Order: sequence, then structure tokens, then C-alpha cells
Amino acid sequence: MSKSFFDEGDLVGVLTTQPLDRVLDYKAPEGGCHLGAFVEVPLGPRKVIGVVWGDGAGGWDPSKLRSVIRVLDVAPMRPDMHDFLTRAAAYTLIPMPAMLRLATRAPGLGDPPSMQKVYRLGTGEVDRMTPARERVLAVMEEFGGLAFTLRELAEQGGVGTSVVKGLVKQGAVFEEATPRDTPFPALDPGRPGKPLTEDQARAVVQIGAGDGYDTTLLQGVTGSGKTEVYLEAVADCLRRGRQALVLLPEIALTAEFLTRVEARFGARPAEWHSGVTMTERRRVWRMVGEGGAQLVVGARSALFLPYRDLGLIVVDEEHDSSYKQEDGVLYNARDMAVLRGSLCLARVILASATPSLESWANAQAGKYKRVTLSSRFGAAQMPEMRAIDMRDEDLPGTRWISPTLRDAIEARIAAGEQSLIFLNRRGYAPVTLCRACGAQIGCDHCDARMVEHRFLKRLMCHQCGETKPMPSVCPSCQAEDRLAPVGPGVERMAEEAAELFPEARIAVLSSDLYGSARALKAHIEEIAAGGADIIIGTQLVAKGHNFPLLTLVGVIDADLGLQGSDLRAAERTFQLMRQVAGRAGRAAKKGVALLQTYQPDHPVIRAILSGDEEGFWSAEAAEREAAGAPPYGRMAGIVLSGPDVGPVFDLGNHLVRNDMALREIGAQVFGPAPAPIARVRGRHRVRLLVKAAKGAPLQAALSRWAGGVKLPNGVRMSIDIDPQSFF
Repeated sequence: MSKSFFDEGDLVGVLTTQPLDRVLDYKAPEGGCHLGAFVEVPLGPRKVIGVVWGDGAGGWDPSKLRSVIRVLDVAPMRPDMHDFLTRAAAYTLIPMPAMLRLATRAPGLGDPPSMQKVYRLGTGEVDRMTPARERVLAVMEEFGGLAFTLRELAEQGGVGTSVVKGLVKQGAVFEEATPRDTPFPALDPGRPGKPLTEDQARAVVQIGAGDGYDTTLLQGVTGSGKTEVYLEAVADCLRRGRQALVLLPEIALTAEFLTRVEARFGARPAEWHSGVTMTERRRVWRMVGEGGAQLVVGARSALFLPYRDLGLIVVDEEHDSSYKQEDGVLYNARDMAVLRGSLCLARVILASATPSLESWANAQAGKYKRVTLSSRFGAAQMPEMRAIDMRDEDLPGTRWISPTLRDAIEARIAAGEQSLIFLNRRGYAPVTLCRACGAQIGCDHCDARMVEHRFLKRLMCHQCGETKPMPSVCPSCQAEDRLAPVGPGVERMAEEAAELFPEARIAVLSSDLYGSARALKAHIEEIAAGGADIIIGTQLVAKGHNFPLLTLVGVIDADLGLQGSDLRAAERTFQLMRQVAGRAGRAAKKGVALLQTYQPDHPVIRAILSGDEEGFWSAEAAEREAAGAPPYGRMAGIVLSGPDVGPVFDLGNHLVRNDMALREIGAQVFGPAPAPIARVRGRHRVRLLVKAAKGAPLQAALSRWAGGVKLPNGVRMSIDIDPQSFF
């Protein structure tokens, strides 16, 4: 067992963020250091950040050991965080240095406390407005009053620092000297919240109060007021002097949620997501460790902040697939939240109108408490659900809005109400085809079709992000004016809606059309206030937004998610359709949801229309259990990639021929096979799938299996425990 304090010269083991396969030995610095201290150490000619992880391994010539350079002036890593990173790494098979990088993603951690000049939005008038000045002021308004350093503000605005200083002289930007990192304003849990309905009050009692670990699945129909229920749990946590974390699946939801938190507790909480400045990230990281931040609202990576005393974790929309990190370090934030809560004796609330089958099964098995909100808040009623059988609709091949849906939208426009047309495809068209030679325009770096984004006048690859101008001639046969869009995206739906409803005000909500969460928030507020008659949106609109005038939801292609071999296809379609339908009728007027489908008798479509959620989950669970699929079995996805396809397949075949470690635990290996998208960013991709019984020691077997393989030059291997997608 490691000592808690190491005297000067003692041997210490330091885990660094560098991609090494072991903890490194150093001598403790002058004055000694605590277990968990963040330190700066020499590594070759460089200085790197690390954490005192325990005793040194020894076995080295003491005279050749180098000393820790210094202990950083930040709160040391707590034992529960040490255990969390260790356990998370063991479960996900992520190397420990990569886990530590997740936990130290803040700039300037080694900088000493000092004063700095920061810049905030001022009140002065600008005598001569220029495009550069406009960009600076727009950035400051977009970030809602957050502080910037001079360099950050200039970079965000794409201007020189002299432009910012000129605005300071005119009072349009305020410059102040402030400590680098200051505590966040105190939140007041004693402020009264919104009056709770009987259903909500019962849920608060069922969730309970107090300390200690437990996990609760808070399941409530859309519009039932789950947020107010878990904010009561946040208030209880704050009253006990502990910290709380609320995870949200999309940055786009953050701005609206922060407003609700400020109204409830009298001050804004700390934010942690890609939309905050680097200055603010450093402040949040340090204040969380020192106890200067009571509540953090953030994206999935907020789970890896160094909380001093974390007492509550809320995972809102816990079913959402964006909680699964699909690139680099692969983990599911929902599952890691439960692990973290168990280690720091924090309560965990998983909130959703349509929970994941994993959470539903854990509640059925008694591992989680289950609290249900069965009615909508106030006078709102659940929408009526109906299918439009597209086999009976007289619809031209170039149209997608059926006559039945068109008539329903016209009736809403006449009544002064809003309609939502939902299609989960960004852009104008998913495929651009040459009518002369039949070629489809693909990405130069991926085996994926490029999507036309007509509003941006560009083609975009949704795999790697590559864009290029829309060509006027076919890249394959050079034919002019023969390129045609195939299939609809939301931009094409907007074009069709404008032709069908020429007097209507149409708004498109899609993540690629907004540069920031605050720009999206402003547009949503405008729409909610009646600024549009027809909203056309992707799954972005399904996530927590409230449009009081919206009484009709039309789903263009309810069958879209039922295609392919994804084992979660039925679950995801059910969740998305129910979430989208829940946007209708959230105020006094009852809503209607119309689902355009060519498969009205499909079991998933029938379950959506009937509202028999328990029946759907029970049937889906029975199918998964019979197949030994998650959550009743274990899976791991292995992706091999390289610049040349031959060595990648050779490695896959070698792994399959030498799978004794997996056969010993009764696991099956499927593959190797080309990944559904077989080339991404110029790298060829081959997949293997490992399937094992639920209680099998899968991670240990995978470590033995993959650990004995030497990767050829340029070939990479990634292992995804509990894969959510199979692209």
C-alpha cells in the first residue's frame, strides 16, 4: 500500500499523460509531495505533467534517477478519482496515460496563480463600426458575457489585438485585471423552485434525499417536468455541501438549461463543453478541485473533472447516443457516471422519456430504482399518434410531403399554430448522381457519399468533414448539367415546403447551420415566440426544446431507422419517434403526430402508435436475451485500420486464427470483414466482432488476445467495449 506522503528523495511512481506503457520512477522533490499530487517531471529533454500515482517500482540505480521538478499549485487528485480512472481504464481497455489526459484537459495547469487582464462586453458606443469590430462584439455577445484573454478574443474574432484595444478605448469592450481563477458565484438551494405537480412531488419523495450511492432511472413522458424533479435533487445535494454534475447530450441544450438553473438557484453554474473559452476551462478545472464550483453543467467529458466532493450525477436524456465517445478514447458516459457515483458515494439519476434498454433492464432487475412520471405538466396532454400509409398516398416521385400531411399542415397554418416536419437527414440530398454515367459523388478520403448542403453551396462528407464546392460537371464523365440530387435532406424539405405553402414562414433547425449554441438558442427562442409557421428539423429538435404553439408533428420517413443490421435499430427508432412526437401539444392545445410509413404493420411502428412502451421494451428485451445480445450478453468491436488494405486483412486473419484466449471464455469471433464504411480519411478499415456471455471475463481475455500481437507499421487497432454503432 502506497504512503500518503513522500519525503524529499523518496522513490515515487508518476503517471504521465505521455503514451507510455508504465508508471515512471522519480525522486520526490524538495519539501516532499503527497500521493495524488499533480507534478511537473522531466522526460528526456521535455517537461511534462503527471500525477504521483504511488510508490516507485525500484530496481534502478538511485544516482541515475531524476527528481520531480515541482508540485503544481492545484488540489491533489483524490483517492476516488484515482480509483475511477483505474477502474474505467480496466473496463474500457484504454491505456492509463490516455485516461489521465481526459482528466487533465485544461490549459495552463502548471501556471502559478497570478493576475491577468480579461475582456468583457462593455456598454460604450462605437463611433465607427467596421466588419472586424462587428466580429469581436458578435463573439462576445455569443458567449453570453464570459471573460476572454486578449489572445482568445482576437483569435475568436479573426482580428488583430489592436482591434480589441480600440474597442476598449471606446468602452465597447471592458478590460479588467482579475485573478486567473476565481470561485463561481454561490448557488442558493433555499430559493423556492417552481410549484410541483402531485406527480412531480411524488417523484421527488421516491428519489429521496441524503448521501450514499444509488442509481435511479427517472422515466417520464415528454413534457412531464423531469428537469424540475432532478433540480430538487440538485438542491438537496447543495444543501449538504456537496457538488453536483448535470450531463447534457448536446451543447445546443446548454444555454436553455443554464437559464433554468440560474432562475432556480440565483446564479449561473460552471459550464464544461467545447463552447467555453480556454480561460474558462482552466478556471472550472481548478475550482472544481478546490470546491469553488458547486454545480457543473456539461458534456460527457465533465465526468472526468477532479471534483472535491461529488454528491450527485444527473445524466439527462440518458438514452442519447452522443454519450458514447466514438473517436479516440472510447467510453460511454452513462455507464461511467454510474461507476463514478459508486466510487465517490454519489447519487446517480438517469433521466429519459425513452430509456435505453440497458437502463430499463437494470431497473427491471432491481439494480436501479425506477421512478415514473406518467402525466404531462399542467394542462398539456400527450399527442395523438397516427400513421399515414404511404402505399395509399398519391405522391409524385419528386415529393415527400404526402397529401394527408399537407392538408394537416394547412389546417394548422389557418389556425395560427405551428407544424414540425421531421427528417433525420442533414443537408439538401444524401446522394448526388450523374444522370449521364450513373456515378455518385463520393469523398476523396472515405468510402462515403458526399452530401449536398445547398445553403452552404458545398458538398460535405459526414464521416471526415471534408467539403468541396458543388461541381457543375460530373467528375467521372465530365458531362455538364447532368448532376441531380437523390433523396431528401432537411434543406430539400424546406424547398418543397416553400412551394407547397408559399405564404408560410419556414425555419430549418439543423446542427450544421449554426456556428454556436447561443446562435441556435436565439433562433429557437424566436421560433418558440411564434416566429415560424413550419419548422423543418433533424433529431436536434427532439432534444428538450419547447414550442408552445406547436400542435402537429409530421415524420417524413418513419421507416428510415429500421434499415440495416444494427441490433439497436428498433430501439433507436422507437426512442426517436416518441421523442419527436413529444414536441407536439406541450401547451394547452392537444397535439397530433403523423408518421409517414410504408410499413404500418411493423412491430416498432405499431408500438410507437399504441404508446405501449412497456410492451415494446419487454418484447425487445426478450429478443435480445434469446440472441445473447446486450444487455444480456457482452460484445466488443475491434477495428483495424491502415493505409493499405492487405496488411490490415492479414492482421485480422491472424487474430482469428489465434483466438485461444477468447475461446477459453466461450467467446465467438466474427470477421474479419470490411467495415460498412471501409475507408475513412484515407485509411482502410476492417472489423471484427467478439461476442461473449454476460458473466464472461471479456476484458482480460481481450487483453491477452490483442496484447500478443505486434502491429505492422501504419496499422492501428482500436477495441470498443459495448459498441453502440458498427460503421
